[in-house]
Amino acid sequence: MYAIVDIETTGGFAAQHRIIEIAVVFHDGEKITGHYQQLLNPRRSLPAFITGLTGIDAGMLADAPDFSAIANDLWDLLEGKIFVAHNVSFDYNFVKQAFAQENKDFKPRRLCTVRLGRKIFPGLRSYSLGQLCEARGIRVKDRHRALGDAWATALLFEQMLREDRTEEIPRAIKGKEKARVLPPNISHEQYRQLPTATGVYYFHDKNGKVIYVGKAVNIKSRFEGHFTGKSKVSLKSEIHAVSFEVTGSELLALLLEALEIKRLWPKYNRSLKVKAASWGIFAYSDQQGFQRFQVNKIFPGVKPILTFSSHAEAWKKLLEKTSELALCPKLTGIQKTPGACYDFALGKCAGACCGFEAPEAYNRKAAVLWEEGGSRVGERFLIKDRGRNPEEEAVLLVEDGFLAAFGYIDQATDLQHSGEVLSFLKPVKRVVETQALLQAFLPKLPQSRIIPLAED
Repeated sequence: MYAIVDIETTGGFAAQHRIIEIAVVFHDGEKITGHYQQLLNPRRSLPAFITGLTGIDAGMLADAPDFSAIANDLWDLLEGKIFVAHNVSFDYNFVKQAFAQENKDFKPRRLCTVRLGRKIFPGLRSYSLGQLCEARGIRVKDRHRALGDAWATALLFEQMLREDRTEEIPRAIKGKEKARVLPPNISHEQYRQLPTATGVYYFHDKNGKVIYVGKAVNIKSRFEGHFTGKSKVSLKSEIHAVSFEVTGSELLALLLEALEIKRLWPKYNRSLKVKAASWGIFAYSDQQGFQRFQVNKIFPGVKPILTFSSHAEAWKKLLEKTSELALCPKLTGIQKTPGACYDFALGKCAGACCGFEAPEAYNRKAAVLWEEGGSRVGERFLIKDRGRNPEEEAVLLVEDGFLAAFGYIDQATDLQHSGEVLSFLKPVKRVVETQALLQAFLPKLPQSRIIPLAED
């Protein structure tokens, strides 16, 4: 079954412009069996030259539905049919983009009547729709309106079907049917149910046990990526089911992936996607009242001001801050000397190590390391992020630098009065992997997305 499609748009680029009219003429390979036509409100201004070309003006579109209102019906009409159009990439890209806005991954088999025309009707001066129809004796009614052009294309395609003596059409269809390299135990129906949204996905074995956890901005696309190129044969053969959880928020997907890997320890997640934070910079005051810092392994009961996945990373950070803030390298644990540090003689240290700098003056500089380091010890705050649909937001509760809970709320909810919000969040186990991820992401987040919580 073929769906011959034509659209009118606000401009020539699918990423920037919108469909204002769509028409589909259905053909069963022998005859036209029906048609569909609809004006669409693009929710934006209509250029005057488009009105001049098509005759469609803003008044005609004012009461028309937008694409989202017809998306499900149109999807059902096009599903399973070969998408045919004159210069098919133009029409297909617009329709694909419109469906993508509705979280629908539109990938039909496609045929282009321009390309087919050159092969089946060779030698013509032009293969534009108007010129090709004129050469073939087809009268085009309502030129540059979707139904008029779709109907003319359908009549043209019907002639191609009859006169395709070299089987160009079957060859073109076969060429477009790039067989999806799916695992042998995953059906095409299971594949079609995968969303194109952001979230976490799970591969299950024949007993239902999770053998792999991953996160993706586009779950369906990431699933395909597992089985192209040099994919793991053993993983491919063991997958019997795929499940997923849509998060909307990429940050939440990343954190949830780390939580799930730590909870399930799947067979094919050889290691976590982030290194555990096992080293830290610790702070304490000495007997003279000077703020001191030290790199050490993290151990229960004592909280560092900053965490790192290796000693080298922690040491590098402390070296940078010692130099940048003109701190004493003896007091930051970098140099070990009985008297003044070596930097004092070079004029790089003001003398906190040998009585030339008062604790109050030194500690003001040292305090910057706490602030710039972004220590979250003792802090409780919410992060708001993209939800699973336009009407909601994802909310993450962070305590002491760890993800403590998450959930979804209506976008209109006032997070400044967030006491009730906490009851809607799902608590999660604190794991160091989420602390490391949050430490990396928090400096990049706009402050407007971080909502401090008052201490209990």
